[in-house]
Amino acid sequence: MSSAWNNFNDAESPAFSLIPKGTLVKVRMTIKPGGYSDAANGWLHGWASRGDTGAVYLNAEFVVLEGKYARRKLWTLIGLHSPKGPTWGQMGRSFIKGVLNSANALHPDDMSAAAQQGRCIESFGDLDGTVFVGKVDWEKDSYGEDKAVIKVPIMPDHPQYKEVMGAVQLLPSQAAAMPAHIAHAANQAAQTPIAGRPTWAQ
Repeated sequence: MSSAWNNFNDAESPAFSLIPKGTLVKVRMTIKPGGYSDAANGWLHGWASRGDTGAVYLNAEFVVLEGKYARRKLWTLIGLHSPKGPTWGQMGRSFIKGVLNSANALHPDDMSAAAQQGRCIESFGDLDGTVFVGKVDWEKDSYGEDKAVIKVPIMPDHPQYKEVMGAVQLLPSQAAAMPAHIAHAANQAAQTPIAGRPTWAQ
């Protein structure tokens, strides 16, 4: 006797279309612990991963939270160290800074004490669960196929930031470190027009 669960000829084909390049998405970042630590560099509690080539990175997964692509997942390696030189690690630090700016609604040029505190973490564990706005790009996987990744965090000076981000949720460690009135202001920042932009761009 034939049924839908032993004859799959009429099953719908899976749809694997990638999220288009340049799409802005609100994502939650999860760090998959790789078990590698290096106290000299502040890489504690096994959050980092170390590859066979000696490269060290954070294995990050991003889940889209809202909109047309809600629940879709993207993956990116955040560089910490490469035997080939400092560039990958510098790119990783820049990416994490952008994530913290985006997550905490910090303007990239804001160098106030509160903003500087918002760009500090105790460990990579503080990044686990961070919600921010990212820009989708494509790169080749190990099989030469395109895959969607997050390479660029979108910060509050971007005209579409507020639309995509909505209300900001500070990391618990960030909120605890900030005075209550500053944390409240940061949580409202995503809904406040960006100074210097015309009304149509706010």
